[in-house]
Amino acid sequence: MTRTAIWTSIAATLESEIAAELYTAGDKLPTEAALAARFGVNRHTVRRALGDLADRGLLRSRRGAGVFVEAPPTDYPIGRRVRFHQNIAASGRLPAKERLRIETRASSTLEAEALELAAGERVVVYEGLSMSGNAPLAHFISVFPLGRFPDIAETFATITSVTEALRQNGVADFTRRETRLTAEIASPTQALHLRLRDGDALMKSVAINVDAHGVPVEHGTTWFAGERVTLTITPE
Repeated sequence: MTRTAIWTSIAATLESEIAAELYTAGDKLPTEAALAARFGVNRHTVRRALGDLADRGLLRSRRGAGVFVEAPPTDYPIGRRVRFHQNIAASGRLPAKERLRIETRASSTLEAEALELAAGERVVVYEGLSMSGNAPLAHFISVFPLGRFPDIAETFATITSVTEALRQNGVADFTRRETRLTAEIASPTQALHLRLRDGDALMKSVAINVDAHGVPVEHGTTWFAGERVTLTITPE
């Protein structure tokens, strides 16, 4: 009988553990040294097994950070009503957001124009990561008019949902007036946040959300990890 290569057996074991959700999307695997000790082989054999799993899209290696479990691309509809938590929950995954920054400052020319503000009028900036389970899907920066929402910075200190924050600040519903999509490459900082390699592809979305009267309430820029998200344009 033909003997199965050891690296093939290791790859199959790790694949079965991923399938059994012992390691889930976004989780970091043990180091090569730890895996080599576990299976009683050298690191070269482990590296070949990990390389096979990476080639099949199950793992992603990031230099200096380790090897992470990948997730299949998430369908993300973009229409008049875009709600992150609803979109991710509909895919059967657990949505979450991580705060990176809450800041009050003067608006840029672009932000003032998008939000229909006077030049330099103050805004609240909410920056963070959109997560699907343990896997980061996107890096976002949302900007809100401070004059309209004087308490929204405090709201974001306790909750992470934009929809809920706007609701608590008097906007029961909002719709997408405009979305612009372009392609960019990941900066070193974005690669670190999104667990990508420098120069990996990102899909950039720049959007303006408005209230029921058509008044802008949010100017949002989102950089989606290109390999983890499929953006779907829904006509409404």
